[in-house]
Amino acid sequence: MASPRRDTRGIVEARELFARVRFRRREPAPALRPYLEHYWLIDWDLSEPYASHVVPHPSVNVVFQRYGDEAPWGEVAGIGLGLFTQKLEGRGRVCGVQFRPGGFRPFAPKRPVSDWTGQRVPVADVLAGADPETVRGILGPEREDARVAALDAFLLGLEPAADPQAVRAMELVDLVRRDRTIRRVAELAAVEGVSARSLQRLFAAYVGVGPKWVILRYRIHEALERAESGEASQDPGAGVQAGAGTGAGESALDWAALAAELGYSDQAHLVRDFTATVGVPPTAYARPAPM
Repeated sequence: MASPRRDTRGIVEARELFARVRFRRREPAPALRPYLEHYWLIDWDLSEPYASHVVPHPSVNVVFQRYGDEAPWGEVAGIGLGLFTQKLEGRGRVCGVQFRPGGFRPFAPKRPVSDWTGQRVPVADVLAGADPETVRGILGPEREDARVAALDAFLLGLEPAADPQAVRAMELVDLVRRDRTIRRVAELAAVEGVSARSLQRLFAAYVGVGPKWVILRYRIHEALERAESGEASQDPGAGVQAGAGTGAGESALDWAALAAELGYSDQAHLVRDFTATVGVPPTAYARPAPM
């Protein structure tokens, strides 16, 4: 990974969020990059409450957080199966670690990643060395570089175990993310030269969800970003930079064409999946807010 990705995939109403909080992605230490997508840092000082919404990636996150005068704390957040909503108010800070899908297991090798799916568990219950002093050391510094260095030190101290199966899982999920022609589990299994059942077992142990779920989630992320940007098409792997691009709804999307591109049998299936995940139909999401 040359640098953290710059797209907004998974963030609902990204421009609204970025207008209210300071959001950054940072690159981890070189030895951690095979396992991590990036660090994500958020600081806010709000005059009124705001609810942020995220369609989770197929990734485990470790999240260190501080809200107002509350004591700082950390948790392991397994893959969220539904829309994640977090109310932000007053002042606060979050230092998050987004693992690559398949990249968390080397840090916690004793249990399958599916054990954490849908769960939010105190970090000290899962990862050694995550005591209150470590949490304060990550969240406390005002200098962003110092927070990143503290995250590096904590994760490097865990000495992740080399695991060829974790590498295999990460490569397969990357393939699903990059290659839009892979639309079904059978197609991914054929590429790997294994049975669909073997693929299911690998994903349960190392990713935390099944390959079908991953394929569908990346479809929704693509549709969500298209709706956010108003772009009718974009190159595979391309993303909309935070704060850039056209406003939502400024150019009409051909939802039937997008459904076909993403591998849906028809537009109705895309609309149903999008609505079930995001909470509103795609055309309503893409419609500009009233002035």
